[in-house]
Amino acid sequence: MRSKLFVPCSRPEFFAKAAAGDADALSFDLEDAVPGRDKATARANLVEWLQSDAAASSAKRLIVRVNAPDTPFFADDLAALAGLRIDIVNLPKAESPNVVRAVVARMDEVSIAADLLVTIENASGLSRAAAIADANPRVMGLQVGLNDLFASLGIDRNDVRHTHAALWSIRLAAGEASRIAFDGAWPDLADDDGFRAEAELARSLGFLGKSCIHPRQVTIANKVFDKGEDMARAQRLLAAAAEAEARGQGAFLFEGAMVDAPAIAAARRTVRRRGESA
Repeated sequence: MRSKLFVPCSRPEFFAKAAAGDADALSFDLEDAVPGRDKATARANLVEWLQSDAAASSAKRLIVRVNAPDTPFFADDLAALAGLRIDIVNLPKAESPNVVRAVVARMDEVSIAADLLVTIENASGLSRAAAIADANPRVMGLQVGLNDLFASLGIDRNDVRHTHAALWSIRLAAGEASRIAFDGAWPDLADDDGFRAEAELARSLGFLGKSCIHPRQVTIANKVFDKGEDMARAQRLLAAAAEAEARGQGAFLFEGAMVDAPAIAAARRTVRRRGESA
């Protein structure tokens, strides 16, 4: 899942174009992109599309960003999604593992079998990120929402030092729970270089992919997070490791460098994450 494109549910005219585009996943947004007065209509738009042949035949991962549990819209969001084809529910503004467990319980009650991608967007959530990631087996990973996080703390969104610190914290928390980490949105549609730089930073920290708010960003994200060469090298390394093990070698020379158990473990993680990103 190199890229996921936000699609506002209040704009059903965008659905077909998004489904035909290059994003690996579509993130249908019932939250920030939809004003309160339009929530019910947006929800109905989404349900209609999810019941369509286009949704049933789509090869993309289908994600729904619901409203936060402490809003009057959350219960209706989950009720509307019951029994529909959804791969991932994106939970915004998570602040504690108890909230996550309550959400999963509610998903079970209404027969939503999707995984849960939890977005960290405030100081409370950030301080409990590892516990949130480990709150329930249905949590597939953590997503970072830098715009809300930094705004709530008065942090400069454009200072890469702060971005690095936040991404690093989320990556460590996700890693501690053996979950994936996914990068959030870059808000400036006119700044492709900024989007690319942030995506490259996230990739270097082991993030799986990046959120996009415009189809143009999808092309950049897909290129940055295309780990084809990383995958090929990991597979070569694992094959060489198997041969070395058969010879009774722990450490061995591979493509000019000495490798041992940590490098082999990293190669296995690369192969596993590639499967998760499909």
